[in-house]
Amino acid sequence: MTKTVEFYFDLGSPATYLAYTQLPKICAKTHSELIYIPMLLGGVFKATGNASPAMIPAKGRYMFQDLDRYAGRYGVPLKFNPHFPINTLMLMRAVTGIQLRQPERFQAFIDCLFKALWVEGRALDEPATVAAVLSDNGFDPNEVLALTNDETVKAALKDNTETAVKRGVFGAPSMFIGTQLFFGQDRLDFVEETLRQA
Repeated sequence: MTKTVEFYFDLGSPATYLAYTQLPKICAKTHSELIYIPMLLGGVFKATGNASPAMIPAKGRYMFQDLDRYAGRYGVPLKFNPHFPINTLMLMRAVTGIQLRQPERFQAFIDCLFKALWVEGRALDEPATVAAVLSDNGFDPNEVLALTNDETVKAALKDNTETAVKRGVFGAPSMFIGTQLFFGQDRLDFVEETLRQA
C-alpha cells in the first residue's frame, strides 16, 4: 500500500472544506503525501444519480449543524454560505488550470477560494466577486479567466471527474489510499488509521 492520499475535491462542498483543513495535518503526522485532484461535483452527481443532502430540507439543516460541530472539534472557522449551492464549473476549471500551469501557486489559490467560500461567505458564482477575491490575493483575474477557457484545462477537469466516477466516487470529499475509498470529512479517522497501518 502506498503512503499517499488522493483527495478528490470540489470547492463548493462545505464538508470538503473541512477535510481540506485537516488532511495536510494527517499526512504530516503519518509521513504521507497528499495529492489534490480537482473534480466537478455536479458532474459526479449527474453521472451517479446522487444529489447534495442540502436538497432535502430536513437533512440539509442537520448537515450544517453537524458541520458546525466538526468545525468546533477541528478548531477551524466555518460560516454557512448564504449563496449555497454555488455553481463551481468556472472555479474548478480555474483550480485545474492553476494546478497545471502554475503548480507553485496552487496551494495559495485554493486557500483563498476556500476561505472566501466557507469563512467569508462570498458569492463566488458572481464574476465580479471572484475577480475581487483573486485580485486581493495577488492573482490576475484576466489570467485566471483565460485558463478557464483553455481546452486542455477543460479536458483535464472532465477527465478527473470521469476517472473519479469510474473509481466509485459519488460525492465530495472522497479520498483514496491505494484502492480504498473513504467518503466524507467525518471519515478522516479511518484515513489516518489506514495511513498509520500502511
